Amino acid sequence: MKLGYQTNTWGGVVGHPAGVTSIKDLYYLANGSTEEALKDIAEVGYKGFEIFDGNLMEFKDRKEEFRALLNRYSLDFIGVYTGGNFIFPDILEEELLKIEEVAALASELGAQHLVIGGGAIRTNGILESDYADLGNALNRVVVIAEKYNLIPSYHPHLGTNVEAPDQLDKLMALTTINLCPDTAHIEAGGGNPVEVIKKYANRIKYIHFKDYYNGEFLPLGEGHQKFDQMIQVLNEIGYDEWLTVELDSYNDPKKGAEISFNFLLSFETANKS
Repeated sequence: MKLGYQTNTWGGVVGHPAGVTSIKDLYYLANGSTEEALKDIAEVGYKGFEIFDGNLMEFKDRKEEFRALLNRYSLDFIGVYTGGNFIFPDILEEELLKIEEVAALASELGAQHLVIGGGAIRTNGILESDYADLGNALNRVVVIAEKYNLIPSYHPHLGTNVEAPDQLDKLMALTTINLCPDTAHIEAGGGNPVEVIKKYANRIKYIHFKDYYNGEFLPLGEGHQKFDQMIQVLNEIGYDEWLTVELDSYNDPKKGAEISFNFLLSFETANKS
C-alpha cells in the first residue's frame, strides 16, 4: 500500500466563512499553509497527500504554483475532500455545481479520488426520507466524479446523519458510491472498523486511518484501534491502493505525521520479520 497524509492537520478543520451566505463557497478549509503541509509531509516520508476543497480552490487561478509544489516535494495528489448537506432540495443543485467545480480542478491537477462527506442533521432530527435523498444525491456525485475520471467515495463522519453502523448500512443500500472508511470516526460512531472493512470490502477503493481513544483522535499507535487486523483484511482482499493517514488537529502537525509514519514502518517491519 502507498502511504499518504491529509493536509488538514496544518491549521485544523475549519471552513470558508462565505459559505454562510453562498452555497458555492461552502468549503472545508484548513487554516494553515498548504506549502508548509506538503513540505512536512514529504520530509516525513509520505508519497502523496489529500487536501480539503477550500484549500484546493485557493489554487484555482494559481495552477502552475500547485504543480510546482508537487514537483518540488515529489508528491502525488491523491484526492480532494468535499461535501454538502445533500438532503435539502432547494440548495442541492448549488451543492452539486460546487462539487463539480472542485472535481474539475482536482482532475486537471492530477487527483485520483473525490472524497465526499456530509448528510445534514435537521434541527428537529433526522427524517427517514433523508437517507433516500442523501443516497440519490451521492449517485449524482458519482456521475460527476466519473465525468472527470475520479474515483468517488463516501466518508462517514461524526456530525452527519451517517454516524452509527445502522445509519451507514441504511445509506450504503441506497447508493452506488464507494466507501472510504475513516477508522476513528467509525469507532466514535459506535462501529467496529474491522467489521466495516470486511462488510464493504468490495466497495473500498480508498481508506483513511486515524487512531482513537477515550473520545480523542490520535496519531497511529497512540490509541487502541486494531490496525493489524484492518491491514490483514485489506491484504486479504488484495487492496493495494493509497492508505491515507488523517489527524484533524495536532499541536505539532509534522510530529503527528512522523508518529503515524513510524508506526506504519514498524508495523511493516514486524510483519516481514
